[in-house]
Amino acid sequence: MIRKVTVADARFPLEGDAGSDAIHRDPIYSYAVAQLHDDSGLVGSGFAFTLGEGNDLVCKAAEYYGRALQGKDIEEVMANFGALFLQLSNDQQFRWLGPHKGVVHLALASVTNACYDLWAKKRGVPLWKLLIDLSPEQIVSTLDLSYLEDELTAAQAIELLKGQQLTKESRMPILEQGYPGYDTSIGWFNYSDELVRENCKKALAEGFTAMKLKVGSADPQRDIRRAHIVREVAGPDVKVMLDANQQWNLPQAIAICNKLKGIDPYWVEEPTHPDDVNAHATLAKAIAPIKLALGEHVPNKIIFKNYLQSGSASFIQVDAVRVGGVSEFIAVSLLCKKYGVPVVPHVGDMGQLHQHLVLFNHIAMGHEALFLEHIPHLQKHFVNPAQIIGGVYKTPQVPGSSCDLLILNN
Repeated sequence: MIRKVTVADARFPLEGDAGSDAIHRDPIYSYAVAQLHDDSGLVGSGFAFTLGEGNDLVCKAAEYYGRALQGKDIEEVMANFGALFLQLSNDQQFRWLGPHKGVVHLALASVTNACYDLWAKKRGVPLWKLLIDLSPEQIVSTLDLSYLEDELTAAQAIELLKGQQLTKESRMPILEQGYPGYDTSIGWFNYSDELVRENCKKALAEGFTAMKLKVGSADPQRDIRRAHIVREVAGPDVKVMLDANQQWNLPQAIAICNKLKGIDPYWVEEPTHPDDVNAHATLAKAIAPIKLALGEHVPNKIIFKNYLQSGSASFIQVDAVRVGGVSEFIAVSLLCKKYGVPVVPHVGDMGQLHQHLVLFNHIAMGHEALFLEHIPHLQKHFVNPAQIIGGVYKTPQVPGSSCDLLILNN
């Protein structure tokens, strides 16, 4: 039984210019951490990601949601978690602050993720194993599919998952092979050209076959020059992604993306405002065959549904510490499977939680095991940091979701 819920404001200043992009020049990687203390002695840890200011507001909202869990058994909570998620996300007063976005939704993510962590710990298995061992009916019972019924009903979601059961065993070798990663830290926005060049060489030496550069400079020529540096060092066979972090308006995005075609980018990420579905649809047509990736700042399943309906997104980067947590992440993944669009999460969790979720996506849902973003900057702060060897995420074996922080476990 969950006897108490505690919330912590954890902030980690970064060294040098790490984490910088065209919009967020001086980030402080921060977590609003919810902890569910079970009377068995186990503690479920979950969090939402912010860049510093306002993290305390998310913590305050998480305390409010957490009170609904006190006195309940985690198996009772998770048996029909979708209904509880719907109830909490539609709280008659808190909902006004969203709905389903912003501080309140981040707070719900923190509490939701703690529930999944405690559930896996209580069963004594890593989260990926808990999820792939659940039946389609059990998975769908953890989801809130409200407002998705025009695209995906509960019955349809169950049938989609059942359809993948027949070939599930053929995808199990990923557990031994490990899940491919890509290096997103070669080219933070404030890095010098020379540091970008050296980081590309280092990433190749470490076994990465895909890497990402931050773009969105006031002078587009800087972006073009740096993109050519990456392509020159990486060679023609490495996937190179470009991330503008919402910096451009639509005319700028069209003009600059077309100039960047020369480096053959695998995708351009977050080219313009994340709420502007129509602009992305226009852009996708204007810069084809360049593909768009988005989702880092998309807050909920409804807007993801709109992006999929528009046909503008070739890669969906849903982040379980940005949307309402693991439950909403899975709902979005199911939508993407229906549309045949790959899920390549943004990792506000530094890949700790998502290394479990991409294994579930691949094994139980049949998503392609494309790759998972790797950001190394907070590894030293986790009790069980993600292991990336030879550019590949090694399958975690410790019970839970790998989200325990050292500062809260000493």
